Parts: sequence; structure tokens; C-alpha cells
Amino acid sequence: MSEDLVGNVLVGQSGGPTAVINASLAGVISEALNHPDIEEIYGALNGVLGILNEDLIDLAAESQQTIRGLKFTPGAALGTCRYKLKKQADFDRVLEVFKAHNIRYFFYAGGNDSQDTADKISKLAQAQGYALRVIGIPKTIDNDLVITDHTPGYGSVIKYISTTIREIACDNAAMGQHDLVQIVEVMGRNAGWIAAGAALAKRRDHPHDPPHLIYLPEVAFSTEKFVADIQRVLKREKFCLIVVGEGLVDADGNYIAAADATDAFGHAQLGGAADYLQSLVEQNLPGIKCRTVKLGMAQRCAAHAGSKTDADEAFLAGQWAVKSAIRGETDKMVTLQRTETDHYAVETGLAPLSEIANGVKKLPREWINEDGVSMNHQFIRYATPLIQGETQVAFDHGLPAFAKLDKVAIDKQLPAYET
Repeated sequence: MSEDLVGNVLVGQSGGPTAVINASLAGVISEALNHPDIEEIYGALNGVLGILNEDLIDLAAESQQTIRGLKFTPGAALGTCRYKLKKQADFDRVLEVFKAHNIRYFFYAGGNDSQDTADKISKLAQAQGYALRVIGIPKTIDNDLVITDHTPGYGSVIKYISTTIREIACDNAAMGQHDLVQIVEVMGRNAGWIAAGAALAKRRDHPHDPPHLIYLPEVAFSTEKFVADIQRVLKREKFCLIVVGEGLVDADGNYIAAADATDAFGHAQLGGAADYLQSLVEQNLPGIKCRTVKLGMAQRCAAHAGSKTDADEAFLAGQWAVKSAIRGETDKMVTLQRTETDHYAVETGLAPLSEIANGVKKLPREWINEDGVSMNHQFIRYATPLIQGETQVAFDHGLPAFAKLDKVAIDKQLPAYET
């Protein structure tokens, strides 16, 4: 048993929001209220930017109704950012804010880059002899964090996408006469987990159901094969419904669609894969109509089609982060691991932040069929449990009623900081 550490909690959210990142926030708040060593529960507005600017709010002042409502509210209730701590002064400022507000427990919900940030903050605190426990909370629709079996956010995004594919297929079936190609672009920078998830739209024992073709970053794209794939499908079907991941690459490993701009972490700005494929259809298949749908941000905030399993596990991850820190754990990220049982269940675990940071978990090649454009039973068995159950979103006058924080500000103690 570790020594008791009395002080305040700070929780932040980072990177792209998901349909369930607020469920993890609710888990942190709910669990933190149970421990006498935790005196105050603060939230950082807009991730590390909020810490640098000392923009903190009192989460214990929020109503229990609001906290419960967070579980089914999309977006990031605290606000998020993609800011990279760039210089030593940034890291020093973070610790100054922690010391000024007696922050002894720091929980950061985010993906690869966010876990790297949490790891660096923790290491600096140790170097300066400041008692601080840091636990990362997994979050990314991309499902590409290493070590953990899957990430909160993934189940909901593939449930929404698979639902949308079935809906679009109904429309295409009405319009197609062996002359229609529909291309749906989904997120996924370096791994095809999201695009692969669209395979769940197929009914059991109906292998020719849409999506007919799935193009993944793990499989090098070939124009010749793409054209042949479509021709093969249209000989059999009234339409060809395609799902493409935004991170699709050619044989040389270059993105087929990427802007010159990069984000704060040096990642290329993606988007446009569907438009590129549409141009190939128009150039190589005269007489074929081609339409595109780019789901964009809609896919990561579709709480109305969220997975209850996903929301429950996100809440659990937040709870486990607090429990682990109270036990004395630090420099770890919460993981979800499947139990070896006949029925799906998960156990929470911990993995070192240093092993999570900046790693990428690829979709296993053996889960992709020989044709390179469809998924086999191993992936279906993996993904199906993650979309089970429907979230109980509250409605008001026919529309979703999402929770909104009051954001009671904590008084600033330090001079302003220039980022």
C-alpha cells in the first residue's frame, strides 16, 4: 500500500473528441468524490492550453444530473486542443500551475500524442521532486493505441458508420441499375480500424451485402485493381458501395490525398480520398455515376447511434484511472483487455505511458481477406461485441438534450503566460 497523497485532482481532455470521451470524464468525477485524499476536483479547459493559461473549473460544483448526462453527451465537455508543449518553459509552467493549486492527481484523456504529453509532465515532476500521480485515459476513434485491446470511442464510431452504410445502401438500391458507385470516406490516419468496422453492416451469411469494397491504409492502393474491383461488383449488383479510409496510401507509402499543411504534432492534414477515387471512376468507367459522402466530424460525435458497451467502458476507464492513482500508480495508462471467457467481457489494466506514447497499432493483416477489400471472421468476431447496446440519450421536444457544464472558474494564482 502506497503512502497517502492528499491534494487536488486535475482532469483534461485532448485531441479529437469522441461520442464517449465525456463518459470517461464522468467516471473520473464520480470516483474522485469517493476518496477522502482528494480534496478538490478541477477540470482544465482545452487540455494543456487550459493548464498553461490557468483556466481551471470546479467540477465538484456540477450537479449530479449533469455528471450523469455527460455519459451520453458527445464532444469534449471541457474543451480540447491539439497544442504541443514545445519548450521547457511550457513544461515548467505546467508544474507551476500544479503547485499553485496543489494538484497531486492528473488524469489526461487522449490518444498517442496526449499520452506522450502526460508522460513528459510526470517525468518532469519526478525530476523536480514534486509528488504527482499521472494516469492516462485512452481515447481515440482510430483504435490505434498499442497494448490496449481497443479504445473507448471506437465502438461508437463503427456502430454509427455501419448504421449509415445500411441506410445509404437502401437509397442506392432504389437508384442503382448496375451503373452507380457510392464512395463513403471515413477517418483513420495510419490504420484501417474505422474503415474495417464498416464490414459490420453486412448481414450474417450475406457476403455480397454492402459495403462491397473496403480500402484500408494497410493495403497499398492500386488504380488498376480498383477499377477491376468495381467492374466485378457491378456485374453482380445494381450498385457498388465503397468505404475508404482517409489514410489510404499507394505502393510507395504516400497518402493518395493529403494537404501540404500539418498539425501541431507534424501530422499531415488528410481528407479527399473519396474525391480522388471519384475522379478515377469518372476517368476509367464512362457511363458510371459516382457519388461521394464524407462523414467527417459527424462520425465521431454521433451519440444518437452510440454503443452502450462503449459508453460503459469509457466510464469504467475514468473510474479505474482514479482508483489506480489512489493506490499509488503513476506513469500509466488505463487499458482494456478481453477476458478468456465464452461471453465478451473486459478487465481493466495499466500500461506504462512510455510504451503507449506515439505508437501505432495496425489492423492485423490476417484479419483482411485475400482480396484486400473485405474483412474475415476474425475481425467480425473482434468488433461485433464493441457495438452492442443502445445509449439512453435524453430527448427534449424531439431532439437530444445533452449535458453542459456550468464551468465555475477557479481563481487564478499566477501571472498570465504567453504560449
